[in-house]
Parts: sequence; C-alpha cells; structure tokens
Amino acid sequence: MAREKGFNTTGKDWWDSEGANEFMLERQRNLYFDKEVDRRLIKIADSGNVVITSYTLPWLTDSAVKIWLRGSQYSRAKRMANRDGLKVSDAEKIVRQRDNDNKGIYRNLYNFGFGDDLSVFDFILNTDLLDLQILIDLTKKIVGHILVE
Repeated sequence: MAREKGFNTTGKDWWDSEGANEFMLERQRNLYFDKEVDRRLIKIADSGNVVITSYTLPWLTDSAVKIWLRGSQYSRAKRMANRDGLKVSDAEKIVRQRDNDNKGIYRNLYNFGFGDDLSVFDFILNTDLLDLQILIDLTKKIVGHILVE
C-alpha cells in the first residue's frame, strides 16, 4: 500500500529508511492504511496455506498458527546495525521509535497492547537465544506437527 501511495519501497530494508518514516507519519494521521492492510491480510490468511508476517494479524484472526518472535531491542538493533552498516546506538533509537510508533497506532486502532499481551500466540520463540536457522527449523516443525494432527 505504501507503493500504491507513491512511496519508493525498494532498497535493503525500506522500513528503516526516511521514506518509511514519512509513511509512518501518514499512517499515524490516517489509520485507513493499517485497517486496509489488515483487511487484505485477513482475507489472505482465511484462504489458508500461507505464511504471513504481520504485527496485527494474530489479534485479528483465529485462522492461523501464531508465533511471536521475541527479541530484545538491543539484539534487534544489533542485527539492524550489522545489516545496514549503522552504529548500534543509532539502530537502537530507530528500533525504539518504531516500537513506540507501532504500539501507539495499534492501541488507537484496535485497543491492544502490541508486544505486551502475548496471550493470543500459540508459541513464543526467543530470538536472542536462537540463531536464524534454528528458528526456521523450529517453526517448520511446529507448523508441520499442527498440520498433521
């Protein structure tokens, strides 16, 4: 939807760019964007046989295996700094700001505590303790086991 609104969403990690900051301000002014994205994602999720990364979907639909990937702000900032060539302290500011912005939007939009109330999740995996390949393997095993039942 950002692209539909004229934002250039290409690049290493668009969500950490200046354009994404502008889009975040637009999202805060007009909650239509998030509601429409969520409406589209619910439709896709309800169709089944998909993997979706979404901050809000776990609270909005029951037609999914819901896995929360928990990582401290520091470890997420460290990964961002390594990926994007930033200082860890700069990446920490970005992560903190993004978390605060998203929490505010989702509280206003749906009245849930993003990152605070994890009761809607089936599984919680700590990304500070597990490397990417282990997370992928665990997730595949979890979903595979549930689909077999």
